[in-house]
Amino acid sequence: MTPAEDIARTIRDGFDKHYRLFRETSALAKLRFERGDWADVRAASTERIKMYDQRVTEGVEALRIAFPYVRDEGLWRQVKLAYIGLLHEHRQPECAETYYNSVACRILDRRYYRNDYLFRRPAVSTEHLDGDEPTYRCYYPTRDGLRSTIRACLTSFGLDCRFQDFERDVRSIVHAMRKRFPGKWQMLPNFQIQVLSSLFFRNKAAYLVGRAINGTDEYPFVIPLLKAADGSIYADALLLRPEHIGRVFSLARAYFMVDMEVPSAYVAFLQTVLPSKPKAELYTMLGLQKQGKALFFRDLMDHMKHSTDTFVLAPGTKGLVMTVFTLPSFPYVFKVIRDWFEPPKQSDRKDVEGKYLMVKYHDRVGRMADTLEYSYVALPAARFAPALVDELRRVAGSSIEFDGDKLVVRHVYIERRMVPLDIYLRGAEGARLRHCVREYGDAVKELASANIFPGDMLLKNFGVTRYGRIVFYDYDEIGLLTEYNFRRLPTFSDDDDDNGAEPSFSVNPNDVFPEELPKFLFTDGAREQFMELHGDLADPAFWIATQDRIRSNIQDDVFPYPQEVRFRT
Repeated sequence: MTPAEDIARTIRDGFDKHYRLFRETSALAKLRFERGDWADVRAASTERIKMYDQRVTEGVEALRIAFPYVRDEGLWRQVKLAYIGLLHEHRQPECAETYYNSVACRILDRRYYRNDYLFRRPAVSTEHLDGDEPTYRCYYPTRDGLRSTIRACLTSFGLDCRFQDFERDVRSIVHAMRKRFPGKWQMLPNFQIQVLSSLFFRNKAAYLVGRAINGTDEYPFVIPLLKAADGSIYADALLLRPEHIGRVFSLARAYFMVDMEVPSAYVAFLQTVLPSKPKAELYTMLGLQKQGKALFFRDLMDHMKHSTDTFVLAPGTKGLVMTVFTLPSFPYVFKVIRDWFEPPKQSDRKDVEGKYLMVKYHDRVGRMADTLEYSYVALPAARFAPALVDELRRVAGSSIEFDGDKLVVRHVYIERRMVPLDIYLRGAEGARLRHCVREYGDAVKELASANIFPGDMLLKNFGVTRYGRIVFYDYDEIGLLTEYNFRRLPTFSDDDDDNGAEPSFSVNPNDVFPEELPKFLFTDGAREQFMELHGDLADPAFWIATQDRIRSNIQDDVFPYPQEVRFRT
């Protein structure tokens, strides 16, 4: 065996170890759900996110020890060719290629945009790739009857806990289907229901994901399964509308635990369930965030090739910590940490990076934007508006450099572009205003239930998604809720005023006075609605009670779909 083949096999073995551990952790989600062990659910999610970087580090060290000549770039064309040969009949070739890229970048040069030894595009096709285990199961209501089919779907996963009221759930699902599709259906010869073989586990729920096929029409659906206080399970809803399914699988709710032998087959199925989502987001949703990052970057490069507009400063209030720019034809924003922060900000680059890392490992409960972090991104300098270049040089000069015709961003966070809430609310009234006020309060409460306090709660730090959800996206002052001290504003006696004394009281850095929130967040009309809908947020008692629940390891329920679609609210 040649040195190049030895290196390639070592890298492949490192990936196989990674995916084996990744899959074992994902498969154990079923047991965690059955036990209702929500603390272990949170811990396992964090550990799984860390796995990839741990395995890459192990792989790099193994190569450096076993092959002292591994940094010889002359080898790597042969290493890549040998690696391609090892991926024949592999069940996760696209992920194995991404792992190879990660290892090679560490070994050679992190400024990998100039390297010729990587998988810039897939070398192995995943089309029609399948494994020994079926990706989905098929059911035939015309043969077995609709109720029997639903019973079979619900029991096919072998959950080791009883249903609270199985026949009630079957009736509820049938009723929801008939309500969504009134009238008599013409069932064509190919009518079938297909359900993915693994449940999707996240937080305190397990999601059954499927689609009904009738002729040329496809109808995606999702059934959330929840646990009752007595340990039994029940179907909570039947989600049929695209906006409801999209909210369950939004990027603000990544990452699900799914037991997959062939991830590309799951992605192919999910593309029919979530047709507006690119593959990059689907891989990220499945917990394969590094593959999602790789595909996103390819999508960006492809878009740059086929577009002509220029990067410009993103609309909205300028941040004190980040410079944010966007390409109008591409639905994302690029966030670069400033070299210096304007008052009253007192943090530094290290603090900000730490906040974003905390969010990466934390449960985002559907209310914090997913962030892709990249180093040394090379983009065509000619595609940057002069005003943006001037701004980057002025406030973030240490984060950019020019290399020929490229502008290289040394460190950048990329997020899905949303409409800033303060802009969205300009001129809003009636139902639109009330929806935003309700959503804002719900977002803050759901973040609190996950032990997150936004820190800076101004509306400019929240965005509105295409589904009308409000999501928090500015993390430089974020912190754990349990680290804050929620206080009432002190009252002063008449004697203080009569004596002309200036009342004073001490305030520590982590002190928060919730009574002040309505005053600086909303104008008069919106403030009244905020107090009507979420007046408890202005009372320290709410925050202290939430802290007590968190410290007692009580995890609140958070529903990504509307309450009105639940079978029993």
